[in-house]
Amino acid sequence: MKRDFLKLRDFSLGEHLELLKRTTELKQLRRLRKTVTTLAGRALVLIFEKSSTRTRVSFELAMTQLGGDALTLPVSDSQLARGEPLSDTARVLSRYGDAIMVRTFGEERLHAFAKHSTVPVINGLTDQGHPVQLLADLYTIGERLGELQGRKVAFIGDGVGNMARSWMEAAGLFGLHLHLASPKKFRPSVQEAEVLGGGRVKLFDNPQEACQGVEVVTTDVWTSMGQDAEQALRKEAFGGYCVDEEMLSHARPEAFVLHCLPAHRGEEISAAVLEGPRSAVWDEAENRLHVQKALLEKLILEAEKEA
Repeated sequence: MKRDFLKLRDFSLGEHLELLKRTTELKQLRRLRKTVTTLAGRALVLIFEKSSTRTRVSFELAMTQLGGDALTLPVSDSQLARGEPLSDTARVLSRYGDAIMVRTFGEERLHAFAKHSTVPVINGLTDQGHPVQLLADLYTIGERLGELQGRKVAFIGDGVGNMARSWMEAAGLFGLHLHLASPKKFRPSVQEAEVLGGGRVKLFDNPQEACQGVEVVTTDVWTSMGQDAEQALRKEAFGGYCVDEEMLSHARPEAFVLHCLPAHRGEEISAAVLEGPRSAVWDEAENRLHVQKALLEKLILEAEKEA
């Protein structure tokens, strides 16, 4: 029976820890330029309803570096753009590939696709979550700090966006302490934070207070894809939420910064912090490649065993 990866909780904590362990092995093999052919003869199909740089490139290269093939299908170039039902596309692409990654807007489209696919489906981003990015973020934290449980992380910015929602889910699953600072209009309810984060999320008005004593500070753009009409409103609402050197001074001296990219320097993060010695952003971006290799191996090879 095939398994999908639509949210972090689709895997148990133990499965995640094994996946992160395999990530280290694959990253080391890449550093040594060792050939890996675990997915030779397999194919990944990538469907994009939203534009992408890191997701597209990291998934394509992850698959090819494991000996397989990847095919990218922008929706504008497909029959989906002319109204073909998701169910029909999912059924057909399942006959061609061994896994499908979908990057879309509403999560209902992702779930509809997964329902009709007979091969594993991966969430490459929706408006409600970005679990593959969180895998890279969590791996980067573990790479620098060791064990994840009990780590203190501050998320500064849009508290109801896809990154914040995935961070809340990660807090509950991995035992993190998440401080989430957002303007009131862009903050989840206490109940939602409790449900998603399993009681490990604390909500803040003041971003400096949220950063107090944390080991990791992370942020995301204030205006995501599809929210362009709200750009001026959001820029005004998030005034004072820029992760700059002053804000970072409230975190622990050894704290570092994450950002999923693309970054708007001078808005959600300052250029000095993004480019500075406490930035782990470029390691984080590279780690997308390695964690997705481990993810693809797990989903495709497990599906074959169950077939």
